[in-house]
Amino acid sequence: MPLEKIYIARHGLTGSPPPGKKSPTGLPRDPPLAAYGETQAKELADYFLNLPEDERPTAIFSSPYYRCLQTSQPTAKALNLPIYVEHGLSEWYSPVAPGTGLHPRPASATSLKSYFPEIDPQWSSLWYPSQKGEDVSEVHDRSDGFLGVFAPELDRFFEGKHQRILLVSHAATVITLVRSLVGVRELPLRVGCCSLSELITKPQENGLVPNNGKKVIGAWKPIKLADGSHLEKGASREWGFEHIEIDAGKVVNDPGVPGTENLSEGPTGAQVVHSLL
Repeated sequence: MPLEKIYIARHGLTGSPPPGKKSPTGLPRDPPLAAYGETQAKELADYFLNLPEDERPTAIFSSPYYRCLQTSQPTAKALNLPIYVEHGLSEWYSPVAPGTGLHPRPASATSLKSYFPEIDPQWSSLWYPSQKGEDVSEVHDRSDGFLGVFAPELDRFFEGKHQRILLVSHAATVITLVRSLVGVRELPLRVGCCSLSELITKPQENGLVPNNGKKVIGAWKPIKLADGSHLEKGASREWGFEHIEIDAGKVVNDPGVPGTENLSEGPTGAQVVHSLL
């Protein structure tokens, strides 16, 4: 059966490691959830658990960052689902400042499984963002490209098993994913912590699925966008692209991680060849 519904959640509210301590993974810029973020993640799980069974997601795909995996875990436990790690859902970093090295990249699914036993490492990431960062147009391109390879690979790998999935990601990536699916790059959207978007395939026209069901970009209809009604206190810390700092029409560069100045970046872009846009 073809994919019919996509849920997209931003991670819960994050905290900071105590002074002098690293994040749980030791990766720079990889903070855990704050206590309230953990509460939000449980509220998200309760929301899905209270849905009729035929509306619940049957697969969870998460960014490899700790805060996203932490957000995914209560839902995975509540619905008895594995978590599949996908680097295509990773955090967005603007281009690195010259001479400052690379942005961080989380470990493999196999390594992350030591923190989150719900991870199923059989899924291999289909897309890797550049460790040299992305401009605004490039993070939108990433979502377009990722979704173009993700949809057919999801169907191939799981033999059409999943009609409803949950993607757990970061504010900027959530926004670009929604914009790609809706097909409107200028769609106004601000995303709060643990907010939830829900999209379904566009209605059939004259009894036919648009583009024979093969189109991904622009083929989805939003039911809810960045909704926080499942959270007791509503969505918090909303973020939109209007919050970024712009210099002469471009995103201001970010410094890379100290000590990575002489390292080569890892794999970048699509890791499979098929694409349905």
